[in-house]
Amino acid sequence: MALSVTETLIKPLEKFRKEQLGAVKEEKKKFDKETEKNYSLIDKHLNLSAKKKDSHLQEADVQVEQNRQHFYELSLEYVCKLQEIQERKKFEFVEPMLSFFQGMFTFYHQGHELAKDFNHYKMELQINIQNTRNRFEGTRSEVEELMNKIRQNPKDHKRASQFTAEGYLYVQEKRPAPFGSSWVKHYCMYRKAAKKFNMIPFEHRSGGKLGDGEVFFLRECTKRHTDSIDRRFCFDIEATDRPGVSLTLQAFSEEERKQWLEALGGKEALFHSFNRAIVPRPEGSAQLDKMGFTILRKCISAVETRGINDQGLYRVVGVSSKVQRLLSMLMDAKTCNEVDLENSVDWEVKTITSALKQYLRSLPEPLMTYELHGDFIVPAKSGSPESRVNAIHFLVHKLPEKNKEMLDILVKHLTNVSNHSKQNLMTVTNLGVVFGPTLMRPQEETVAAIMDLKFQNIVVEILIENHEKIFRTLPDTTFPEPACLSASPPNAPPRQSKRQGQRTKRPVAVYNLCLELEDGDSPHPPKEDTPTSSLDSLSSPSPTTTAVHRPPGPDRNHLLTDGGGFEDWVSSTPSQNRPSTVQWLNPQSPTTPSSNPAVTPPSPRSPPFLASPPATIADKPLESVVNRKARAVYPCEAEHSSELSFEIGAIFEDVQTSREPGWLEGTLNGKRGLIPQNYVKLL
Repeated sequence: MALSVTETLIKPLEKFRKEQLGAVKEEKKKFDKETEKNYSLIDKHLNLSAKKKDSHLQEADVQVEQNRQHFYELSLEYVCKLQEIQERKKFEFVEPMLSFFQGMFTFYHQGHELAKDFNHYKMELQINIQNTRNRFEGTRSEVEELMNKIRQNPKDHKRASQFTAEGYLYVQEKRPAPFGSSWVKHYCMYRKAAKKFNMIPFEHRSGGKLGDGEVFFLRECTKRHTDSIDRRFCFDIEATDRPGVSLTLQAFSEEERKQWLEALGGKEALFHSFNRAIVPRPEGSAQLDKMGFTILRKCISAVETRGINDQGLYRVVGVSSKVQRLLSMLMDAKTCNEVDLENSVDWEVKTITSALKQYLRSLPEPLMTYELHGDFIVPAKSGSPESRVNAIHFLVHKLPEKNKEMLDILVKHLTNVSNHSKQNLMTVTNLGVVFGPTLMRPQEETVAAIMDLKFQNIVVEILIENHEKIFRTLPDTTFPEPACLSASPPNAPPRQSKRQGQRTKRPVAVYNLCLELEDGDSPHPPKEDTPTSSLDSLSSPSPTTTAVHRPPGPDRNHLLTDGGGFEDWVSSTPSQNRPSTVQWLNPQSPTTPSSNPAVTPPSPRSPPFLASPPATIADKPLESVVNRKARAVYPCEAEHSSELSFEIGAIFEDVQTSREPGWLEGTLNGKRGLIPQNYVKLL
């Protein structure tokens, strides 16, 4: 009935509207035009002057009469057309409606007949439903009883299967260097009688198999020791039709591996720990060579041509198999030139961006090098915004020429991407998150390196925001080399952000203590000046520093492990001023140290413990402050809405200790906010 509506009702009515009503509309337009013309001629004729010549007046009369006769005939035709369309409506409009209703009535009549024919089935189904409902409680109790039995003795209630062993295993899929290998989940089935092994790739997210299965006949199975692979519960199998080629599989637990080994007839591997071979890292073809620059430029050109406005550019990742295939083709000199990324629809933009990131990660050394990794991190942790930019500007020009050239090309592209952030939503911060770990990574993965991840992002943000200055101008040669940055005190106490994902403008404090970590509590004389060889060193004495007491009481290990860890230990331990470094970080800080370093006043926004003699602070920790008054000894300009701005001599009311380490809370001119503890003196 629904399909016949178009043929029986809609099309006939549409035809009637176009052909019949359309023709009448044209007649009406013609009639209206002639009517206007007729009355216009009559008005003109009536306005003729009686003083005109008789011949002229007679000619006008004849013309009016002819026009009247023509208009009369046209009017008759129009009236005839109207009468015709009125009559046609009575059958050409009503007939399709009748046909439609006839079909509808037939449909409902058939439905009525079917309802009568199937009435007994309906009644039977209703009775069955009711019986099922009544049996539900009994069935549920039986299922719960069976569930408890299975829970108590799971081995006694295994389902019957035609396979000797079956279940999920992860299969190692090896890829060409330098891409390593991946582990893909498969559903595996094995028949011991025929030695037939069947594997089907399975994706739990989609709830089904990813492709066609693989079937082969088992030759042997060998257990893998953890000394030979970095995963547990692994074993190798070898097929009869693939001699010398083995597959590595991983079970979910040691118990499952034992079951598989028993079913497959597995044996122990002939392996001895003293014969363990160190497998070298595969040397891939990802290098900073001509091919590498070609890959970079091809990918960047394609992204800027096709997808510069795509939302989530570089954050949305491509399908792993496609990314690997594209990168393999780009890194092959034979196929690289054949790959057309700008015009081909075979490669999605997300696949191209993922391939570019994968290439950069596959380099033997990160683009910003292992050697300078620590140097790049230090300015991101402390100093004013200007000093950060200057430091990174200086360090970029210390990179090898090829590294700097490739970094320049990439950062210029990322700057272009960030300029389209309104469309692609990839702001400078988002790009920093994506490319921080790609361009920078430490040579050794330590806890400290993990904590530095956010500072890698900051370095990339600075490169993007200051691309023209960093790559198009030379660094200031009068600027001191930032090798001593590890010894620099912070400009302000660190603030703990309450909102994750939001980085405040205030630099994070970085402390480097010059301590003699030896047994005994007595002070030691200062050593000779030695260059700092490591940014992580905790003992880098300087000629401008004085000997510092170790905190009394527990030994160093206890201080490092208890009571909040390293940061708490630092906050209660004295440090020394290093004037050259402080000046490099903060141009406004004093340049001339006091003759007695132990009592030198703190540089603006330095840690509170620098303002007092070291021995005093080490022996007497700062007490909590409640309802006190304080006077400002340094001016301060707020960098956050929760802080107070003030001049020297300002008096604060109701001063008390803040939850923020190194900060106080107080009221100034009716406004309450945070005050750096080392900027004020309690009254």
